[in-house]
Formats: sequence, structure tokens, C-alpha cells
Amino acid sequence: MRISKWRLCLIIKRQYSGSSKPSQYSGSSKPNLTAWFNKYVDKADVSSWNSVIADLARSGNSVEALRAFSSMRKLSLTPNRSSFPCAIKSCSALLDLHSGRQAHQQALVFGFESDLFVSSALIDMYCRSGLLRDAWKLFDEIPHRNVVSWTSMITGCLLNDHTRQALLLFKELLVDEFDNEDVSLDPVVLVSVLSACSRVSSKGLTQCVHGLVMTRGFDEDLGVGNTLMDAYAKCGELGLSRKVFDGMAQRDLVSWNSMIAIYAQSGLSNEALDVFYGMVKEGDFLYNAVTLSAVLLACAHAGALLVGQCIHDQVVKMGLEENVIVSTSIIDMYCKCGRVGMARKAFDCMKEKNVKTWTAMVAGYGMHGRAKEALEVFYKMISHGIKPNYITFVSLLNACSHAGLLAEGWYWFNTMNHEFGVKPGIEHYGCMVDLLGRAGDLTKAYDLIKGMTMRPDSVVWGSFLGACRIHKNVKLAEISARKLFELDPNNCGYYILLSNIYADAGRWEDVEKMRLLMKNRGLAKPPGFSVVELKGMVHLFLVGDREHPQHKKIYEYLEKLTIKLQEAGYAPDMASVLHDVDEEEKEMTLRVHSEKLAVAFGIMNSVPGTTIQIIKNLRVCADCHTVIKLISKVVNREIVVRDSKRFHHFRDGLCSCGDFW
Repeated sequence: MRISKWRLCLIIKRQYSGSSKPSQYSGSSKPNLTAWFNKYVDKADVSSWNSVIADLARSGNSVEALRAFSSMRKLSLTPNRSSFPCAIKSCSALLDLHSGRQAHQQALVFGFESDLFVSSALIDMYCRSGLLRDAWKLFDEIPHRNVVSWTSMITGCLLNDHTRQALLLFKELLVDEFDNEDVSLDPVVLVSVLSACSRVSSKGLTQCVHGLVMTRGFDEDLGVGNTLMDAYAKCGELGLSRKVFDGMAQRDLVSWNSMIAIYAQSGLSNEALDVFYGMVKEGDFLYNAVTLSAVLLACAHAGALLVGQCIHDQVVKMGLEENVIVSTSIIDMYCKCGRVGMARKAFDCMKEKNVKTWTAMVAGYGMHGRAKEALEVFYKMISHGIKPNYITFVSLLNACSHAGLLAEGWYWFNTMNHEFGVKPGIEHYGCMVDLLGRAGDLTKAYDLIKGMTMRPDSVVWGSFLGACRIHKNVKLAEISARKLFELDPNNCGYYILLSNIYADAGRWEDVEKMRLLMKNRGLAKPPGFSVVELKGMVHLFLVGDREHPQHKKIYEYLEKLTIKLQEAGYAPDMASVLHDVDEEEKEMTLRVHSEKLAVAFGIMNSVPGTTIQIIKNLRVCADCHTVIKLISKVVNREIVVRDSKRFHHFRDGLCSCGDFW
């Protein structure tokens, strides 16, 4: 009795469902399968062996596929053209170059090297092993290529970061298509080409390939559509990504996850959450760990604590607490929503942590000004044998900068390369310039910038300009500003900062020059706004806001509060306001800053004793910082403000930043 090939394949799938991979290619870890094989398979039939090898490879059991291929060869059976592709693909999956070369040699001996499917499998194997030159040699020797050959080489170029070469190959493929009937575009090659487009971030190129997708009728292919969304997003064309998403006749889980992640990674939290709600409403797909990680990122950017807590509850219900990626996203969400204690609780509950998890906790403590805790987590990370990476040191130095720990910052900046092999990059220099500048050592900060091994960017010079404002150094401020006007000429913040530095020095002519320069360049300061979330609703306030339904009550409450603050010793800090208005107007302007309105609204509409949390899109000004410190004492509330730089925890008249921000 002999069993049919499809029946044998079904048995193999059942036998190997959820199996682990053995470590060697000889022997068998599946006695039941061996018994079935010995009883029902004709060992003298190469086709039976080919079926076994192919199905094992397709089921992800690459080790067993190579064992079967090895067993067939030991029987001195002559392989045919169908024997090699799946065996070679198994070598690729295992990154087993030695076995791959052996398979190549045997294909050569039996005369199958020029077979299109064998050569394509070999090209893929060499590319995945990093041997692009060997792959090119094989590709160039193919007399008549098909779409599989082209796809293997294009994908191989992408795997080895030769993106432009992949695009040039695609251009050659289109030329070959006119002369070779075996070459015809398919969804697989288009996915590879669109992946290349996403890497070069070229809108024009992506649109050209999109046009080709439409004319060839592949616009309804899910893989093509999903990759096209990503390609447009990488070009910064989120509107076109959404247009592709909305135009898809069918969507899968990858489609929804991609759209949510695109919005979340671009800081468009509301849009990301809207897509997630739409996905839940349709109910066709059960969201997974990838979905929830993207939604948690959106919550982190928006400071949407209540939504984030709901997602955390869902993670627990789905049993995903042990998923390192999801748990790390939870830590990041709680940190950016001002709940670093809850982040630490989630961190301590994790059984498995990777470098991203540790880094998220270091960064979380750093952004809240708790540098000592950040260093403690960092030391524990090292003691657990986790090697810190580039981002870890950015987070650590940022923590030192926020807390003014100059000695610790210098130590790790000078140690990171020697002890951990992490060379200081632009972000590390930016942290050190900020740290030195805030500490008042502007000369040393400037020397560090001049000694950088790479060109300083706008972040480095911007940190230096901010330090010059604090310490009123006009000369160095002008040097920094000139660099910033070259690097980022459309950022009006730098013009305003230099104008304020001139004003502090009484150089009113230069102040007027800066304002004229801004006007001539069509620059305007972006409006500052503050957001407060109460009872699941988000309330946004602008400077002098009169649109909120409760604006009259808010201003009345602020008037009463101002009297109490003045009794506590408050005097307005006029340095935060434009210098060419009278003192009374300056004071009135200060009173209606958006964060003050948001704080007043939060106090009025929440239970006494609860924490008020505000998100500010710009750096909080000195006067508002002083006012909120006093308010926290007068009303006996903790007030948490997340500005563009860091978190401020106001309690009992003090701020966690120690007035260092």
C-alpha cells in the first residue's frame, strides 16, 4: 500500500505543527513520522522525496527538509530539477551557507545550475548570506531570466542595502519585459520595488510605481496595497497613504495595523485612535500585539492616559503582558502620560526585558527629572548583562542634562565608547552641549561643538542658543543663531529667541531688525496651546482663549487665584513677554497664557486632591512656571505639565525640575 502525496503532506503538517527545530540534520526527532514514512513512501521514488522536502520546507521545518534531502542523497538516488529549490530555500532560512554551497555544487554536477528555479533559489540564498557578489555572478550567467529571477535579485539588493541598485534592476526588468515573454510583472516583484521606494523616500518614484500598479491591475492585491501605504508614509505623504487605505476593496490585519502605526509614528494620535476605533467597529479582525503597541504609542504622544489604561486592561485580558514589545510600549505610554510610578510597576512585573525595555525606563525617569532613578536602572541593566545601545546613552545623558548632573554626564559621555563600543553621535553631543550650557560653562560647550567629528545640527546649536539666553551671552548667541538660520531658516523660534536676547541687552535696533527679517521671510510664531484631559474629554486652550464654553468662569477664577498668589509673594516675570509693550499690558498677557487657563479649568472641574495633568506644545515660560508652583501650594494639588522639553511635577510650591529646564 502506498499513500498519496497530498495525504503524506497532511500527515507531515500535523506531525510538525508547533514543533521545535532539531539541532542536526541526521537522525529524527519524530519517530511517528519516521514510521509513517517507512511504511507508506517509496524510498526509491525521487518524486516522493521531493514532496516530503517541499512540504517540510513550506511548513517552516527547514532542518528536517535538509535531513530529508541528505537521506535521499545517501540512497544514491539521482535528484531532478524539483529536488533542489526547496532544499536551497531551507539553507537560506537557516542561513546555512556551508550546506547551501554543497547544494549548489550538487546542482552543478547534475546540470541544474542553469535551471531558472534552482538559480533563483541560489541567488536568494547567497543574498541572505550577505554574498551579493556571488548572487550577481549567478544572475549574470542566466541566459533567459523570468520574473522569479528578477525578483530574487531585486529583493537580494534590498536585503544588502543596495536600494538604488534594486531600482535600476527594476528598470532593466521593464525593458526585458518587452522582449521576453517569460517576464511579466507580478505582485511579488512590485512589493519589493515599493519597499525600495519607501527607503529612498521619493514621492515621484512611488507615484510612478503606483501608476504601474493601477495600469497592470494589481491595485486590489493586499500585499501591494499595504506596501504602497508604507512607501507614501516614508515620503511624508500621509494623505496619500490614507487615500490608498480608504480605496482598498479588502483590508487585512496588516492594513489596519499599518495605517494606525503610520499615524502614531507621525505624532497624529487622534487620527491613529480614530482608525483603531474604526477597526474595532467593523469587527472583522481581532487586533493583536502589533495593533495594541501602535495604539499605545498614539496614547503616549497625546498624553491620553485614560485610553492608555483601557488598552493596558485589554493587554491583560488577552494575556499579552509577557510580550516584550507590548510591555515596553506600556512603560513608554505611562512615562509620557506623567505616570512614571505606574511605568515602574509595569517594568518590575516583566519577567523578560530587552535593551529597549531598560532604555524606556531610563528615558522615562530622565524626562521626569529623576536622574538618580534613571542611573539606578542603568546600573541594574548593566549588572543583568544587557549591553546598552546608542539610544540608551541618549536617554542617560538626557537624564543627566535635565537634572544638571554634569560630572555623571561627562563620565558616561567619555566612557560609552571605551567600555561599550558606542561611538558618540549627534544626539549625545546635543545632550552634552545642553548640560554644559545650562551649567553656565558656555566656553566649554562651544569648544565641544567645534571639536565634533560630525557637522552640528539644529538641535545642537538650538541647545547652545537657549543656554546663551539663560546666561545673556550675546556674542555666542549670534554665532549660534547664524548657524541656525542656515540649517533651519524657517524655524521662527530661533529668530524670536535671538530677538529676546537682544532685548535683554537693550539692543532695540537689533530687535527691530530681527522682526523685520521674520516679516520679510514670511515667518510667524506658532500659537502656543495647552491640553487637559478630564473625564475622557480633551480640552484645548490657546493664549487668551475665549472660545471655551467655560471661559468666563475660568477668568473669574484666575482673578481670585491671582490675588491669593500675590499675597503669597508672586510678582510677574516680565522677561517672558515682548519688550515693546507697556507694563500693564505685559501683566495682562502673562495672565492669559494657555497653561494657566488649562490649570484653572482643571482645578475647577476635578475632585479636590486629584492630580491635574497638562500638555503644552511649547516650552513653559518662566512666569507660568513660577505661577503653577505657587498654585500647587495654594490649592494643595499636584500639577503635572509636559512641555516640549520635559515633565514638570509641581507640588507644595516646588517643581521636580528644581527650576532647571
